[in-house]
Amino acid sequence: MALSDNGRRGHLPRLRDVNHEPTEPTYRRLALLIGLVLPWVGDRDWRGAEKVPATGGVIVVANHTSDFDPLAVGMFLIWGAGRWVRYLGKIQIFRSPILGWLARGCGQIPVERHSERAKDSLAAAKAALKAGRCVGIYPEGTVGKDPDLWPMKGKTGAARLALETDVPVIPVGQWGSQRFMPHDKPGFPFVLHRDQVFRVSAGDPVEFDDLRSQPLTKDVLDEATRRIIDAITAQVAIVRGEPAPTRRWDPDLGRHVPIEDR
Repeated sequence: MALSDNGRRGHLPRLRDVNHEPTEPTYRRLALLIGLVLPWVGDRDWRGAEKVPATGGVIVVANHTSDFDPLAVGMFLIWGAGRWVRYLGKIQIFRSPILGWLARGCGQIPVERHSERAKDSLAAAKAALKAGRCVGIYPEGTVGKDPDLWPMKGKTGAARLALETDVPVIPVGQWGSQRFMPHDKPGFPFVLHRDQVFRVSAGDPVEFDDLRSQPLTKDVLDEATRRIIDAITAQVAIVRGEPAPTRRWDPDLGRHVPIEDR
């Protein structure tokens, strides 16, 4: 797969030339620092950045293969699309002395799963969208469990947020982070490769027009979630250069299930 025009090592434009959205000083400084380091770690293949709206509230949904995904996708959004993404992240990150300080300073949104305060993250995400921000969500809810690293069955949180806010939902597929930072690798988490490429592709907004007028029942949320995961999978197929699978990993069942039977 050939690199796009944005895929040259060490070739990042000046941030002020490509991103005019206001953000926290801490976020801008961190992005500039990462922008100096990341091009020396690997090349990039960025596609479809123009699909992300330049202004206004937008939800970006992506596949999750590594703890490095937020940086790989974040760089694509910050430099490629000109948007400062606010991720919904697990509360454990915010309880870390250093990572927590950075996350709060960059306006990220904590999520307390399986607790009464989980709804607070939804309210914070709605507020960010109302303020015209870009909100990033991993609909799988955690690093994917599929043995082949295709997107697995998703949680309904992203679908609920999308249907309750009526903002565009942009599917993003990314590939390469799992090679640079394999999940649960013991010891030093990074693996350096001379041919490392971080591939990210954004697609057209997910269609929900026929669902927005319906009550938010389980069936409606499940259908919206299926559409989100299908759209992400299509983008993952692009960056992997492979056809999308016809079966999807169901973490509740611990096995693949035919997609057409969902």
